[in-house]
Amino acid sequence: MKIKYKILSMVFVSTIGFNACDVVRLPETEITDQTYWRSENDLKMAANYLYTFLPGLPVTSDIWSDDAFAIGPNPISDGTRLAPATDESYNTPYLLIRAANNIIEKAPNALETGVNQSIVDNYLAEARFFRAWAYFELVKRYGDVPLILTTLAEKDEKLFAPADSRENVVNVIYEDLDFAIANLRTPSMLGAAGYGRIANTTAMAFKSRVALFEGTFSKYHKIGDANRHLNIALAAAKACMDSGEHDLFNSYFNLFQYAGEGRANRENILVKQYGLSLTESVLFHNVQRLLETGVANPTKALVDSYLMQDGLPIEKSPLYKKPTTILEDFNDRDLRMSATLFKKGDPYIGTLPTFNVPNLSFQRTGYANRRYANVTDWQNSRSFMDYTLIRYAEVLLNYAEAKFELEGTISDQELDITINRLRTRGGVTPLTRAFAAQHDLDLLQEIRRERRVELAMEGFRYWDLIRWKIAEIELPKDVLGNFYFRDEFGSAVTPDINQDNYIVLQRAANRRFDPDKDYLWPLPINELGLNPSLNQNPNW
Repeated sequence: MKIKYKILSMVFVSTIGFNACDVVRLPETEITDQTYWRSENDLKMAANYLYTFLPGLPVTSDIWSDDAFAIGPNPISDGTRLAPATDESYNTPYLLIRAANNIIEKAPNALETGVNQSIVDNYLAEARFFRAWAYFELVKRYGDVPLILTTLAEKDEKLFAPADSRENVVNVIYEDLDFAIANLRTPSMLGAAGYGRIANTTAMAFKSRVALFEGTFSKYHKIGDANRHLNIALAAAKACMDSGEHDLFNSYFNLFQYAGEGRANRENILVKQYGLSLTESVLFHNVQRLLETGVANPTKALVDSYLMQDGLPIEKSPLYKKPTTILEDFNDRDLRMSATLFKKGDPYIGTLPTFNVPNLSFQRTGYANRRYANVTDWQNSRSFMDYTLIRYAEVLLNYAEAKFELEGTISDQELDITINRLRTRGGVTPLTRAFAAQHDLDLLQEIRRERRVELAMEGFRYWDLIRWKIAEIELPKDVLGNFYFRDEFGSAVTPDINQDNYIVLQRAANRRFDPDKDYLWPLPINELGLNPSLNQNPNW
């Protein structure tokens, strides 16, 4: 933990006193290029700034999907949003790209003062990883976007160039990640002192994420060369698996607790680091109190996706009995469900020693999110739990999905080294081809189901709906919550319920998804005004 604080301190010192734009220009305005870019420490301090762009907690993007609902409807989820004037999802990645480009251009200057080529290449690799990260955030939202690979002056003509094709941008992402893989150190080489920095396996894992997204997006939206991307995804995931650097953590619940932090948890591949304590906070979040007040409440659709322990879905398993109490919903279920949702008797917060039932005033679905729950953090109104952005479980899922999408099948051996490792941790019967045939299960759907429950409430579901091209099917449905157990929930809040007595958060009549428009996000109106060469995405 002290090592974590040391790294955060360097980031803080390098940014304190400047706003985002000031820091982007730091080596150019506050410290001249003649006095900067001369030592390894200069390179490290410049690279540290890139880490401040990593997204932090809380994760609320799940409310864009069918996995979560907040206090009220979300315009992305229900199809009512309009093209915005400005959008941080567009502007912030370009700030990161500019900062990365600045390092890529200036870091080689350190060679003139005797800094070793391998050290320079390491920080160039960090910068290129972050540039790839930023461009993927843009591509998955907007498709074609301007490709800027140098720092630009205020009136540079490239600022007014049209967008580059999605294919060209993704190719640059792959090139950047390949450079990162070749030049970054391994996690073992980084050791405890370097925990939190980008490693070569971070780039491998991220490349598998990008390529799987592009491969399935190409396949189901019928654009580009799907197999090319899927093969890249498969190879990148396999390289990460074969590295021997990562493994699954022994406790799914503790992945989202202090017990899951640090180098000892080899499942962590990329983390957003927070501070150490109230006296050494540097950076903190308050995600538990935000979750308590309803920023992302699990839905019935998510809960129903958790298997019974016999490996069968609730509609097929003889173990499943329609619950007569809230607690019975957890009987004989995948252990990841009780690690993700509060159930009666769990240690709780504030003046309540144990959890009883969700508060329908805030936890409106009748399910409560248990991630990052810690009594002391709740009392202090600040938490220092790290946020894992890439973990090894995702790599295993990426491999299994890419394999099946490429070949239309997957062997039992491949299931055992990927999907079944996750199922075993969840206390669920392994999946085999014979088991799937016996119970009339679709293997692809079971691989997708495994992804949904393993990565639940981590911000993946919306983007999975987009790349599989099923958002038009899943998002316009009724958003349902728990069965309304009146005696348990009480009468303080009376929710809308359907004919089957399930809580209704939003009815299908008030939700829509336009497949001719909503698979891409609208470009901000102000950006179109600043650059007349940009075209708005179709039908926005």
